[in-house]
Amino acid sequence: MNYPLPEINLKALFLGDKGENVDLFKEILLKVVDEHVGWRQNYQPQDLPVITPYDKSSQSFEDTVNHMRTVFNELSSKLRTDSLPWHTAGRFWGHMNSETLMPAIIAYTAAMLWNGNNVAYESSPGTSQMEEEVGHHLAKMMNYKENESWGHICADGSIANLEGLWYARNLKSLPLAIKEAAPEYVEGKSEWELLNMSTKEILDIMEQIPDKLDDVKSHSARSGRYLDKLGKWLIPQTKHYSWMKAADIIGIGLDSVEAIDVDSSYRMDVDKLEAKIRELAAENIPVLGVVGVVGSTEEGQIDHIDKIVQLREKLAAEGIYYYIHVDAAYGGYARAIFLDENDEFLDYDKIDEVYKRHNIFTDMKLKDQWLTEDIYNAFKAMSQVETITIDPHKMGYIPYSAGAIVIKDSRMRDAISYFATYVFEKNADIPALLGAYILEGSKAGATAAAVWTAHKVLPLNVTGYGKLMGASIEGAYRFYNFLMDKSFNVNGKIIRVHPLTKPDFNMVDYVFNEEGNTDLEKMNKLNHDFFDYASYVKGELYNNEFITSHTDFAIPDYGSSPLSFVQKLGFSREEWDRAGKVTILRACALSPYAHDEEVFEEYMVKIENAMQEKLEKIYWHETNEKQK
Repeated sequence: MNYPLPEINLKALFLGDKGENVDLFKEILLKVVDEHVGWRQNYQPQDLPVITPYDKSSQSFEDTVNHMRTVFNELSSKLRTDSLPWHTAGRFWGHMNSETLMPAIIAYTAAMLWNGNNVAYESSPGTSQMEEEVGHHLAKMMNYKENESWGHICADGSIANLEGLWYARNLKSLPLAIKEAAPEYVEGKSEWELLNMSTKEILDIMEQIPDKLDDVKSHSARSGRYLDKLGKWLIPQTKHYSWMKAADIIGIGLDSVEAIDVDSSYRMDVDKLEAKIRELAAENIPVLGVVGVVGSTEEGQIDHIDKIVQLREKLAAEGIYYYIHVDAAYGGYARAIFLDENDEFLDYDKIDEVYKRHNIFTDMKLKDQWLTEDIYNAFKAMSQVETITIDPHKMGYIPYSAGAIVIKDSRMRDAISYFATYVFEKNADIPALLGAYILEGSKAGATAAAVWTAHKVLPLNVTGYGKLMGASIEGAYRFYNFLMDKSFNVNGKIIRVHPLTKPDFNMVDYVFNEEGNTDLEKMNKLNHDFFDYASYVKGELYNNEFITSHTDFAIPDYGSSPLSFVQKLGFSREEWDRAGKVTILRACALSPYAHDEEVFEEYMVKIENAMQEKLEKIYWHETNEKQK
């Protein structure tokens, strides 16, 4: 149906902090259940029900039903006792858990009744088509060319990252395989030149030899050949741990993965990236690929994707080429805030006008505090990379598990394809061939239905998801500003809050430190103790008035990148070397409610009191321990 999209009100799309929309939730949920049961009843109506009134009246039936009810009572008890209150409007400032979109929850529940297995089209024609559409939605959000790009849903960002490396590995090896199977197409090229061919050059050749495709692939890295020739996979220090797993599984090995230093804002240092690539080239070692992060796991920061792309263009003129994968598992959906009503990337000087028209921020001063040209240019350049990881179950506000990957050139699929005849025919069309082009086998159609529905309710631009992204970013900046210059008096000791860095997205990292303290291990212990009380460890869950998460920035992972931060707090280089890490408190500001100034102010009074109380408990416990 085509009708004018209404002005989206985010409060209508969530169950609510206190279940305020439960009647609407039950109305739509009951409707989809009734419609499903009606479908069952109307299919071959001449078939009589196999569960009869006699069956239902039997003692064993009643006993079984009561047994099931008892188990559900136990399930409810466990969930209510041991679950995090991520749904709260302002109490939870921790992990990447949040209130999820009500339309997605209902769609997931509804589609589970149909139990489609999206790997086999004949098992799930409805949800397989939805997944195909979702892939195109996400590719379009990246401004990849329509009909030339592709994407699909996978279990999570780790699987998507693995697929990105899978593409890169196979594509990098194809020129070497072509030299064996169809040498006339790469005649005169040295091994170095073969290992530095662009993705487009490789795909153009493959397109010319469809009859030799299988032969070329059989000589590629999938056979086990050339793995020691493909070079280095370069990632920032802020990388997700899944890259180490992927390198292990995909066969290039952990020694092929090298971390590039990040700067004081926790973005990959592109000058150091260039230096590393030139150092490798001098040793005749190619670069398999470079990973840029859009929304780092620990800091939420945005790498300079534009500068990574520009460096590739510069080096390509010198005969050096590398594949680019963007790990936007966390931040990928934020690109919607840069797309206008027609899904075109906004000109920088038009942003304020469009945001005001669609009420993207309630306070444009917070937008100005957040949006820099660096961030804008990084998001814009995403359209120029080969593959991108995006997780609907993070900033898409979709129930777990829903990761995704998009590829710029759909011809890349041939580098990784496999065909199982009992599931799909080789000459069939997408989405019937979905399983041939993905890592996973059986997969839930319910996930596709959830993501598809969310995208239909909230378009992937400023009219839909842009509003949700803006709310999250605005809430993060309210929290960031709340923490700035915040201090607490605990028995005469002044405890100050220090944010790690200005957020590029919606994650706020910070530490507590006692005024005058120059012992880094003592500060680390204070922050770890605070986490204990602001989590299930000591603070419990049900009665905990403020919940957060934590992480460690340690030398083995970050080198000395955090040094400037700890020195700014008054710690020496010697202290950093001695402690070897800094313990950070970490808040993913995903709440769709905390952007509202009135809501935020109400909760921050409570949060400040809760922080004071937790700090007092820590120092009370410390004093008692000393007296013992």
